[in-house]
Amino acid sequence: MATRGRPRTFDPEVALRQALELFWERGYEGTSISDLAEAMGIASASIYAAFGSKEDLFRRVMALYGSTSGEPPRRALREEPTPRAAILAMLRATADEITRPDAPPGCMLILAAPLGAVENHAVREFLAVLRRDQFTTIRDRLARDLRLPPDRLDAVARYYTTLMQGLSIQARDGATRADLESVITCAMASWEPLTSGE
Repeated sequence: MATRGRPRTFDPEVALRQALELFWERGYEGTSISDLAEAMGIASASIYAAFGSKEDLFRRVMALYGSTSGEPPRRALREEPTPRAAILAMLRATADEITRPDAPPGCMLILAAPLGAVENHAVREFLAVLRRDQFTTIRDRLARDLRLPPDRLDAVARYYTTLMQGLSIQARDGATRADLESVITCAMASWEPLTSGE
């Protein structure tokens, strides 16, 4: 059976990584289809044919981001033996990822579309769901070992989620890895008061 259309002349995985870099640097609304076509080295029609709409492409980019830059903090949270070690390793892995010299500063999940046009509500909500999942993941990890009342557990998890997300804003605004480490040190000094009375 003959295939329809011309064969693709680009590598979709390479193109997806190029789109990731552009969305990461400019955010969802700051990135146009023509910007993507130029960065990916393909025609806009090829973007639509290969990836669907701009929103579809962005969702695929976020999945790629989650499996690459987003994985080290999640892995740290999963694999460390104690909740304190897990939180510390998660914060340090986050700081490492958001200050990499080979990528835009900050976390794409936090910075890509916090606000914007009404017509992009679906994208903002998609990212909000992913951010809420960060809180749930942290809370679930803490709940494995800490015996705290549910409201206290929620507050501790929200505190460290907020801190992790705030590190991203600091990195985007120019904070260095060393600057972020000093914030992490302060945050971990709060561990005992926050978790005492288990």
